[in-house]
Amino acid sequence: MEAAAAMSLQTCSFIGLDKAGGRNGGSVKVPNRFWEKRRVQAVRFEDSWKFSAPVRSGHAELKISCCCKKNTGSDNFHNSVDGALVLKRKSEDVLPYLNGRCIYLVGMMGSGKSTVGKILSEVLGYSFFDSDKLVEQAVGVTSVAQIFKEHSEAFFRDNESQVLKDLSSMHRLVVATGGGAVIRPVNWKYMKQGMTVWLDVPLEALARRIAAVGTASRPLLHQEPGDPYTKAFVKLTTLSEQRGKAYANAHARVCLEDIAAKQGHGDVSALTPTDIALEALIKIEYVLTEDAAVTNSRYIQG
Repeated sequence: MEAAAAMSLQTCSFIGLDKAGGRNGGSVKVPNRFWEKRRVQAVRFEDSWKFSAPVRSGHAELKISCCCKKNTGSDNFHNSVDGALVLKRKSEDVLPYLNGRCIYLVGMMGSGKSTVGKILSEVLGYSFFDSDKLVEQAVGVTSVAQIFKEHSEAFFRDNESQVLKDLSSMHRLVVATGGGAVIRPVNWKYMKQGMTVWLDVPLEALARRIAAVGTASRPLLHQEPGDPYTKAFVKLTTLSEQRGKAYANAHARVCLEDIAAKQGHGDVSALTPTDIALEALIKIEYVLTEDAAVTNSRYIQG
């Protein structure tokens, strides 16, 4: 029996991207023509994370495998269903505190922002966006790597900032940001209008994930010498040193090592996307309830 919990993932129809003239070849605006009913690309995130999304009647169905591939049998099926139910219940607790605010996921490349973001958007009834994909659409190319090659990293960052600015005026979105979005202070101005969540993954795990799928889609890694794991780990270490303090600006930190320790796992690869999404909701709820308590206290004292 397949250990999968099925959820429906609705496509978005109200927001899109267009190019407008600018010094660097295109600031990003948000008209209504970009979002069409379309297939959500399958995501492979190590062997234990399996996603498929066939389009049916204008909607995409997201199937979430919530167990490691070594586990088989009815127990695992029930565990996956139970996990999905717990996640949904927690989302219902969090929604009133969110009050329509967007969620921005930040973290290093390969940290699972898109994977976890799609799950969060589903259980919250939000729409999901990948800021890198929006920049690609705005510029009219098929990959971030191509933008870096044909234009420059600065050109990409300018368009990324414009995308985040446009999204910050929206509500009820989960946004997976690019790994380098945190380096520009102006981006924090946009993202802090919602909830920011840092997915903190050990560098060794990130390097394994990236090496497994290759570095062709990672412009900051692809030109580095050495075997895929080594060059990924070396570059990730450098990026972590440069961006670590920036990631720490997030409202909430989801540390995979902490989750694994609580569950008795010696390796974060044993965690499922559902585990991580649930921890993200718990951290969001904690931050928002603390903020609400402070606000109420000030109101009473005032």
